[in-house]
Amino acid sequence: MTSTSTPPGLARFNVLEEHAALAALHEACASTAWAKRLLAARPYADPEDLCSASDAAMAELTADDLAEAMAGHPPIGRPKPGDPTSSREQRGMAGASEELKAEMLELNLAYQERFGHVFLICATGRTGEQMRDAVKERIGNSPEQEREIVRAELGKINRIRLGNLVQEEQA
Repeated sequence: MTSTSTPPGLARFNVLEEHAALAALHEACASTAWAKRLLAARPYADPEDLCSASDAAMAELTADDLAEAMAGHPPIGRPKPGDPTSSREQRGMAGASEELKAEMLELNLAYQERFGHVFLICATGRTGEQMRDAVKERIGNSPEQEREIVRAELGKINRIRLGNLVQEEQA
């Protein structure tokens, strides 16, 4: 049962039919295991409870689960066409110079060659230069170090996306 202080978007999420709730969670994170863990823990009293459950689920993801989650993210500088979430999150690259965009493409490819997946960073609020500097810094990490950094970055992204999900008013 939800309290009167539960935000309307969270109250609505708490009572969504399972398939609709899974679809909403999948929009936040492409990991099926993560989404199922969050779904199983409903209802949530407040957004922080939901985010704490997200953090706990993220910590439990296997390497395959992380790969599934990362597969839902486009490369930095190349948001999915028609995906307003990716475009909004990667806004820092929108006004980047052609040189920076070309450099980021090259760095993305080098990173993907090294680690086998897209460079993933919580891009919200970051400039193109900050994202470039981050990939340059992280490309020297070991695969194990990078996997844990990616897990943390996914956690940040999921918190932002879940916050947006539960704050939305019903259309």
